[in-house]
Amino acid sequence: MRVAVVGHVEWIEFVRVDHVPAQGEIVHALDAWAEAAGGGAVAAVQLARLAGASTLFTAVGDDHVGGLIAPELSEHGVRVEAAVRAEPQRHGLTYLDSAGERTITVIGERMGPRRGDDLPWDELEEADAVYFVSGDAEAVRAARSARVLVATARSLASLRQARVQVDALVRSGSDGGERYRRGDLDPPPWLEVATDGEHGGTYSVDGGPTRRYEAAPLPGRLRDTYGAGDSFAAGLTFALGQGLPADEALAFGARCGADALARKGAHGTPA
Repeated sequence: MRVAVVGHVEWIEFVRVDHVPAQGEIVHALDAWAEAAGGGAVAAVQLARLAGASTLFTAVGDDHVGGLIAPELSEHGVRVEAAVRAEPQRHGLTYLDSAGERTITVIGERMGPRRGDDLPWDELEEADAVYFVSGDAEAVRAARSARVLVATARSLASLRQARVQVDALVRSGSDGGERYRRGDLDPPPWLEVATDGEHGGTYSVDGGPTRRYEAAPLPGRLRDTYGAGDSFAAGLTFALGQGLPADEALAFGARCGADALARKGAHGTPA
């Protein structure tokens, strides 16, 4: 299968702590590392795991940190096609506490790709499945040339402007920044999915009744929750690209999300 992601990357420093510090408190790190993360990177690596390789259409900063993105992601089977912006690479800090919860601070504006960037957009016409995380409306239209297009509600503004049908729209049922109501997109998505963590989530097919899907069991101990949602969406994208029906594709995505919970950080960096 040919798979791709259109979206942003963040260079994230991960710090494992017993608990997130309270105001004025000093805590000592139990572990620390940094890697290319964010929605686009997490999904691209997950798709590369499933398909053997993937392509990430993105934008990076023109500083030293921006230069780290492509070499690292290539080690995970991701080919990076990136426009270079005349600004620092977006980066951030993620606390991972003893319960596995992640608390994130990002610095800088999200850098999604634009259709006007000199990237091989025509390749998307040959893609079996694409996951859209961020970018402008014209980038959405380019992604729509793929056989299957899945998108996150985080980019609802661009999706509205593009006015193309996505095969699936994925949102977090608990994140206020990912709200979606029927009628927000014209045409509406064929599959609408709202995730609900350990409780699974809900979905609706072609405007039909809302149904529930179950979370998958953890394949090991919980390491942390970073990237579980985008891993779920990437798995769903892959499964729909394979032609699986909605319920089976959701079950497949749930397994990918559960696998992410058992990995360290964004991509399972060795301990």
